[in-house]
Amino acid sequence: MGYGRYDTPKQVAQLNAFYAVHRLYFNHCIPITKLVKTERRGSRLKKIYDKPKTPYQRVLDAPEMSAQVKAKVRREHAQLDVVVLKQEWNRRLAELKPTPQW
Repeated sequence: MGYGRYDTPKQVAQLNAFYAVHRLYFNHCIPITKLVKTERRGSRLKKIYDKPKTPYQRVLDAPEMSAQVKAKVRREHAQLDVVVLKQEWNRRLAELKPTPQW
Protein backbone atom coordinates (compact mmCIF):
# COMPACT_ATOMS: atom_id res chain seq x y z
CA MET A 1 0.00 0.00 0.00
CA GLY A 2 2.49 2.60 -1.09
CA TYR A 3 5.06 3.93 1.32
CA GLY A 4 2.80 3.91 4.38
CA ARG A 5 3.59 1.58 7.24
CA TYR A 6 0.64 -0.38 8.58
CA ASP A 7 1.79 -2.27 11.64
CA THR A 8 -0.70 -1.64 14.43
CA PRO A 9 -3.50 -4.17 14.98
CA LYS A 10 -6.10 -1.52 14.05
CA GLN A 11 -4.31 -0.73 10.79
CA VAL A 12 -3.95 -4.40 9.91
CA ALA A 13 -7.69 -4.90 10.48
CA GLN A 14 -8.44 -1.88 8.28
CA LEU A 15 -6.12 -3.19 5.57
CA ASN A 16 -7.74 -6.64 5.65
CA ALA A 17 -11.21 -5.05 5.42
CA PHE A 18 -10.05 -2.99 2.44
CA TYR A 19 -8.65 -6.05 0.66
CA ALA A 20 -11.92 -7.95 1.20
CA VAL A 21 -13.83 -5.18 -0.62
CA HIS A 22 -11.06 -4.70 -3.19
CA ARG A 23 -11.15 -8.40 -4.13
CA LEU A 24 -14.88 -8.23 -4.88
CA TYR A 25 -14.65 -4.92 -6.75
CA PHE A 26 -11.65 -5.93 -8.86
CA ASN A 27 -12.83 -9.47 -9.71
CA HIS A 28 -16.45 -8.60 -10.49
CA CYS A 29 -16.35 -5.06 -11.88
CA ILE A 30 -13.01 -4.19 -13.52
CA PRO A 31 -12.50 -5.58 -17.03
CA ILE A 32 -8.92 -6.45 -17.94
CA THR A 33 -7.25 -7.56 -21.14
CA LYS A 34 -5.18 -10.69 -21.34
CA LEU A 35 -2.14 -11.16 -23.57
CA VAL A 36 -2.99 -13.78 -26.21
CA LYS A 37 0.25 -13.86 -28.18
CA THR A 38 3.30 -11.91 -29.17
CA GLU A 39 4.42 -11.62 -32.78
CA ARG A 40 7.88 -10.57 -33.86
CA ARG A 41 7.95 -8.10 -36.75
CA GLY A 42 11.56 -7.43 -37.53
CA SER A 43 13.15 -6.06 -34.40
CA ARG A 44 9.80 -5.09 -32.86
CA LEU A 45 7.28 -7.11 -30.92
CA LYS A 46 3.54 -6.79 -31.50
CA LYS A 47 1.41 -7.85 -28.56
CA ILE A 48 -2.08 -9.09 -29.27
CA TYR A 49 -4.69 -8.94 -26.50
CA ASP A 50 -8.14 -10.45 -26.20
CA LYS A 51 -11.31 -8.46 -25.49
CA PRO A 52 -11.58 -6.96 -22.00
CA LYS A 53 -13.41 -9.19 -19.53
CA THR A 54 -13.75 -9.26 -15.79
CA PRO A 55 -12.12 -12.14 -13.93
CA TYR A 56 -15.69 -13.17 -13.03
CA GLN A 57 -16.55 -13.53 -16.73
CA ARG A 58 -13.34 -15.48 -17.36
CA VAL A 59 -14.25 -18.00 -14.65
CA LEU A 60 -17.69 -18.50 -16.18
CA ASP A 61 -16.18 -18.92 -19.67
CA ALA A 62 -13.51 -21.41 -18.55
CA PRO A 63 -14.46 -24.98 -19.49
CA GLU A 64 -12.13 -26.45 -16.86
CA MET A 65 -14.01 -24.81 -13.97
CA SER A 66 -16.47 -27.06 -12.17
CA ALA A 67 -20.19 -26.32 -12.05
CA GLN A 68 -19.99 -25.90 -8.26
CA VAL A 69 -17.36 -23.16 -8.55
CA LYS A 70 -19.35 -21.38 -11.25
CA ALA A 71 -22.52 -21.56 -9.13
CA LYS A 72 -20.66 -20.15 -6.11
CA VAL A 73 -19.26 -17.27 -8.15
CA ARG A 74 -22.69 -16.53 -9.66
CA ARG A 75 -24.27 -16.39 -6.18
CA GLU A 76 -21.55 -14.03 -5.00
CA HIS A 77 -22.00 -11.82 -8.07
CA ALA A 78 -25.80 -11.69 -7.67
CA GLN A 79 -25.42 -10.19 -4.20
CA LEU A 80 -23.20 -7.32 -5.35
CA ASP A 81 -24.22 -3.76 -6.17
CA VAL A 82 -21.48 -2.00 -8.11
CA VAL A 83 -22.31 1.49 -6.81
CA VAL A 84 -22.43 0.41 -3.18
CA LEU A 85 -19.27 -1.66 -3.63
CA LYS A 86 -17.37 1.30 -5.10
CA GLN A 87 -18.56 3.58 -2.29
CA GLU A 88 -17.41 1.03 0.28
CA TRP A 89 -14.07 0.70 -1.54
CA ASN A 90 -13.57 4.49 -1.43
CA ARG A 91 -14.57 4.67 2.24
CA ARG A 92 -12.20 1.89 3.27
CA LEU A 93 -9.37 3.43 1.24
CA ALA A 94 -9.90 6.81 2.92
CA GLU A 95 -9.70 5.10 6.33
CA LEU A 96 -6.29 3.72 5.39
CA LYS A 97 -4.65 7.08 4.83
CA PRO A 98 -1.80 7.06 7.33
CA THR A 99 -1.66 9.97 9.70
CA PRO A 100 1.76 11.63 10.03
CA GLN A 101 3.45 10.70 13.30
CA TRP A 102 5.78 13.67 13.75
